[in-house]
Amino acid sequence: MLRSAQLLRFLPVICAALFLSGCAGYQLGTGTNLKFSTLFIAPVSSETTIPQAQALVTAQLREAFGRDGRVTLVNSPEAADAVLQVVLTGYDRAIAVALPNDTGLARRFNVTLKASATLTDNRSKQAYFTKRALTVQRGVFTDSGLIPSEYQALPLLAAQLANEATHAVLDTW
Repeated sequence: MLRSAQLLRFLPVICAALFLSGCAGYQLGTGTNLKFSTLFIAPVSSETTIPQAQALVTAQLREAFGRDGRVTLVNSPEAADAVLQVVLTGYDRAIAVALPNDTGLARRFNVTLKASATLTDNRSKQAYFTKRALTVQRGVFTDSGLIPSEYQALPLLAAQLANEATHAVLDTW
């Protein structure tokens, strides 16, 4: 009886030691070391006919990488360890919701913005990845008209695309 009482007294200490030893190697973040520390984001180019999308996506890309903080953005490719090039490759609209008695009158569309990204090591001129597909989608309601709704959705699509590009560049490949 005395022996089990002594064991119960040390049981919380043993459990705490086992628990804390399991947490000893934990570290916050992705746990990967990047192969570059500075990044130049080239102005976005476009193969689509979306007005003003290039400047908007370029600004969102710079903002997303700046907010992440794992790399330092530079203003010229010569000063960068790596260069990111993004090309807008497609913009599609598909009917998502229509009236049951009038299928020609759509209430909601799904708009999809597609891009490809290439990340190049500026020192060795070797590509980390080439033409990686990035696709984002958003629902657009046509209550105020299709054109104004799409115009309002474009900054949101650009922010989503910037987030996808950030993950593609900075997370483990």
